[in-house]
Amino acid sequence: MTSLLRDKLLEVSNSPPTLSNEERLALMEACDKAKLALETPLDTTIRIMFGGFESVSLRLAVDMQLIDQAMASKGPVTANELSLASGADAILVVRIMRMLVAMGIFNAEKPSYTCKPLFDLPCATKSTHFPYGASQIPPIVFLPEYFEQKGYKNPTDADGGSFQFTYQSKQHFFDWLSARPRLQGAFNTTMGIQRMERGETWLDYYPVEGKLRANADGILLVDVGGSVGHDVIKFQQRFPNLPGRLIFEDFLTVVSSATDLAAGIEAISHDFFRPHPASVRGAKAYYLRTVLHDWPDKQALTILRHIRDVMAQDSVLLIDENVMPDENVALYQASLDLIMMGVFASLDRTVKQFEELLDAAGLSW
Repeated sequence: MTSLLRDKLLEVSNSPPTLSNEERLALMEACDKAKLALETPLDTTIRIMFGGFESVSLRLAVDMQLIDQAMASKGPVTANELSLASGADAILVVRIMRMLVAMGIFNAEKPSYTCKPLFDLPCATKSTHFPYGASQIPPIVFLPEYFEQKGYKNPTDADGGSFQFTYQSKQHFFDWLSARPRLQGAFNTTMGIQRMERGETWLDYYPVEGKLRANADGILLVDVGGSVGHDVIKFQQRFPNLPGRLIFEDFLTVVSSATDLAAGIEAISHDFFRPHPASVRGAKAYYLRTVLHDWPDKQALTILRHIRDVMAQDSVLLIDENVMPDENVALYQASLDLIMMGVFASLDRTVKQFEELLDAAGLSW
C-alpha cells in the first residue's frame, strides 16, 4: 500500500495533471494534511525551527543577483558563472543555491542550475518583488519581545506596533517604505503579483452592469488606495463600454510610477487619512481592496469615514478583503494575520468584526 501510494505521488509530481484551480487547491490541501499526519513530533519541531530560513535564503539570492543572473542566462548556469556575474564567492553561491534547489526554485544537474518557472510572472521580469517580503520578517521575529514589553495586549494603534519596536522608529511601515525606493518598487510589484488571476474576482460575481451606472461625465469608480491602477485597468478591460470616469488614488510615491494609462483612467495623489478632494465626490462606487486589513480599527475608521463623507445617496462602497473564518483557519490565512499583526499592528477581520467596523463608521450594509 505504502509503495503504491508513493509511486502514484511520484507519478503526479513528475507529470502534473491538468487541473482546474479548485481541483489544484483541493489536492494541495490533501497533500498538506497527509504530510502533517505523517510527521513525527521531531519532524514537526524541525520544520517549525527551520521555517524562517527559506525567506532569508531567498533574500540573499536576490541581493546577490543570483536569480536575475540565472534568468538572464536563458539556460543552465554553473556556480562559477554565477560567482563571476555577481561578484560573490563561489562557495557562498553553492551554499545558497543548495537551499534554493531544496526549496524548488532551481533544478540542479551537476554542475549546472536551471531556474524553474516560479519566476515566469507576467507582471515581473526580475525578482525585485522578493525584498519586500523579506522586509516583513524582522517585526515578526521580534513579536515575543514586543508583547513581553506591552503586557501581551493586542495591538490597536498602527503607530505603536512591533514594526516601530523592531526598528526603534516612530515611522509607520508605509512611511518607512517610501524612503526606500528599492523596497517601494518591490512593494508595488508585489501588489501586482497579488492581483494576478487566482480564481474568481469580484468582477465575476458582482452585478456590475446592473448596479453600477454613471453618465459619461460622472465618476463610475474610485479605487481608494489603488496602488498603480491594477484594478481599474482590469475593470476597464472587462467593461469597456460602461460610461463614466475611473479613478485610482494612492500616495504620490506610488501613483507617480503609473504610466501610459488608457483614456478614461485617472490617477490622483491622495492620503486616505485626509478628506477626499471634491473631484471624487459623488462617485457611483468606491472600492477598497486589501486596504482595511493594513490598519487597526482606530485608523480604519478614519479611512471609512472620509469615504462616507464624499458618497452620494446612491453611492456604494465595495470592500474586497480577506475574511478570517471563525474556525478551521488554514496555516496560510493564519500567517497572513500574523504579518498584519507584526508589520501593521492590524488584523485580518472576521465577518462579525467587519460588521462592527462598518457600524462604527456610520455605514449601512
